[in-house]
Amino acid sequence: MKKPFSEGKDIKKIAESIKETTLKEYIKEVSIDVANSQMTLTLDEAKLDRINMKISQIIKNLEKAFAKGYSFKPSKEADNILLVKSTSKEDDLNNIYKLKEKLQDVYINGIKGIKQVLPVKKGDEYIIVTSGSNLKDLFKLEFINTDKTVTNDIFEIEYILGIEAARTSIITEVEKVIDEQGLNVDSRHIMLISDIMTTSGTVLGVNRYGIVKEKPSVLARASFETPIKHIINASISGEVDHLRSVIENVMINQVVPVGTGLPDLVVKRQKKEKGKKSE
Repeated sequence: MKKPFSEGKDIKKIAESIKETTLKEYIKEVSIDVANSQMTLTLDEAKLDRINMKISQIIKNLEKAFAKGYSFKPSKEADNILLVKSTSKEDDLNNIYKLKEKLQDVYINGIKGIKQVLPVKKGDEYIIVTSGSNLKDLFKLEFINTDKTVTNDIFEIEYILGIEAARTSIITEVEKVIDEQGLNVDSRHIMLISDIMTTSGTVLGVNRYGIVKEKPSVLARASFETPIKHIINASISGEVDHLRSVIENVMINQVVPVGTGLPDLVVKRQKKEKGKKSE
C-alpha cells in the first residue's frame, strides 16, 4: 500500500474492505413466517458500520442476484431487518426455503477472488497477504501501490501485465521453492526453463499439452509421452521430420547437429569432359 497506509494507518479496516464477503457473514438471525411465506433476516449492524454498508446497498445486490421471483424490502421496525418474500404464485413457502440457502452466498462487498486477508508487518512496512488474487480490481484502488503488489498466479500476471512479467514471475517462484529446500541451482537453468515456457508468447507448461506439443519434430514429441499417438497422428497427416535438433538424432543413432557435428565437409568435384579423364 501507499503511505500513510503502509505505515499502519487503518490497516485492519482496509484489509476488511478488500476481502470478498457474502451475506452469510452479516446475518445474525433468520426466521421464516410460514403463514405469510415470508423470511426475515436480522443483520449485524456493527459489521455493516465497519465497512460503511447500508441495507439499501444490500438490497441492490440481492436484486441483481435474483432478478425475478422475490421481493426485498427493509423493515419499518428496525434499520437492520430485511424482509424477503416470494412473488411467485405457486409453492411460495417452498421457494422461500430454497432461497434461504442461496442467499448466504450472495456477493455483498470487497474484491471478488480475495477470500482471506491477513495484515502483517514486513520490516518497517505493513502489507496485506491474501488468499486468492484479483490484480485488475486491486489496481483500481487509490491506496494500492501497484509497483509492489504481486501475486503468484502466473496466468493472471500474463493477462494483466504481459508475457515478460509472467517470465519474471516463473523465475521468482521457482527460485523461492528451491531456496526453501536448501538447494543450490544456478539461476541460468531456471531462466532457460522460463524462456522455453514463454517463448511462444503465452505461458505453457512443461508437459505433453504445453511446450512438448509445440515442438516441430515428430520424434521429439514422441520421446516425451504417448509416442504411439504422436507417430500415428504424424503418419496420418504425412508429416516430415527433418532431424534438425538433438533428441531425434540421438533416437536414430546419428551425429547430433551441434558443436563439431554441425559443419559438413563440402568437396568440389570436377565434371568429366568427353574423351578426357577427370583429374
